[in-house]
Amino acid sequence: MPAYSKMDYQTHTLANGIRIIHQMDTMPIHYCGFAVNAGTRDELEGEEGMAHFIEHMLFKGTKKRKSWHVLNRLESVGGGLDAYTTKEETFVYATVPNLYVERAMELLGDVMFNSTFSPHEIKKETDVILEEIQLYNDSPSELIYDDFDEQVFAGSSLGKNILGNEKTLASFTSGDAVRFMERCYTTTEMVFFSMGNVAFDKIVRWAEKYFAVPRSERLFKRQKPVAYAPTHVTQTKDTCQAHCIVGNRAFGIDDENTTAMFLLTNILGGPNMSSYLNLAVRERRGLVYTIESSYVPYSDTGIFTIYFGCDEKHIDKCFLLIDKELRKVMEQPLDARHLLVAKRQTAGGLLIESQNKESLALSMAKSFLHQNRFLPYEAVIEKVSAVTAEQMCNVAQQLFAPENLSRLIYK
Repeated sequence: MPAYSKMDYQTHTLANGIRIIHQMDTMPIHYCGFAVNAGTRDELEGEEGMAHFIEHMLFKGTKKRKSWHVLNRLESVGGGLDAYTTKEETFVYATVPNLYVERAMELLGDVMFNSTFSPHEIKKETDVILEEIQLYNDSPSELIYDDFDEQVFAGSSLGKNILGNEKTLASFTSGDAVRFMERCYTTTEMVFFSMGNVAFDKIVRWAEKYFAVPRSERLFKRQKPVAYAPTHVTQTKDTCQAHCIVGNRAFGIDDENTTAMFLLTNILGGPNMSSYLNLAVRERRGLVYTIESSYVPYSDTGIFTIYFGCDEKHIDKCFLLIDKELRKVMEQPLDARHLLVAKRQTAGGLLIESQNKESLALSMAKSFLHQNRFLPYEAVIEKVSAVTAEQMCNVAQQLFAPENLSRLIYK
């Protein structure tokens, strides 16, 4: 495969421990924001949904701005704020024309360090999140992933639903939110990321001005998930078709098998119509509309899943076909031609994805947050090209044995 040039990036650490990563880009807009090493798995008993709740509340007023002023500050110049929560991170970021980067950084500093969590806004936003939960519950193809997480990570905070539940949400107070932020939103667990056509020295100078809060350090360590025991679960749901997942725990973000796992997942059920599972179950037999595999690495573990939806009478047949494809990759390494095709497909997909600058900025932030470095997509492609057929076969043998797989069926 060709050698690609590496993107340069610049980094700096503020006196209070906040790390900064900046990537120059000639585009006329700028992406910048905070990546915080705090998510659902950091919630204590009775705090279920708190990380996601705070993500919402950060836009609902600060010591000097009401909710409307927070939203209008960037929208009035054509930009905007956005945020999302995962099991391990919270992202709060802005998209603005390059002319307004300082404005965005001042606002981001205000919402991150001066939010007030007023009781009035808490009541309104709780109702909004309850509506979000109801909407999510009406989407079985999405809900099943959360239920499967709870099954595979039973007894661990990684199994918690990001949105929380009605009981805990109704109990949240301003003090609860402040305590969670003091415990989890420490400066040494924050990264400020920036991508656009603004000089790095300006980014650092504005960060020193608007993020000048006292240094704080995390006083707890995340607990590794408890031992895993595969289970098969069937739930009765009022749906038109059956929804099914099969999977296993997988490798963490720093594991030597992560790249091979990524490539293998793409081969099995990635976005290409020629993926093994799509050909075997949909194209040749017409048993499903959607079948896909996914791999999500966390800081100390991961999860691999295969999802499909089908007529209830085809469930067993689909599982048999999936088992057959998994056995193939466990028992026989790919030949050189098929491996080369798979790497080319993956490389092309990664290059196309790298043109989505918002996604690229967020990936840069996440990588720097957890690993204190960033491998641009070109470097990831080179790592993919180095994966051998034997490595993928070994990964498959570690994860895909039928006795190690859990199942969840909605029907």
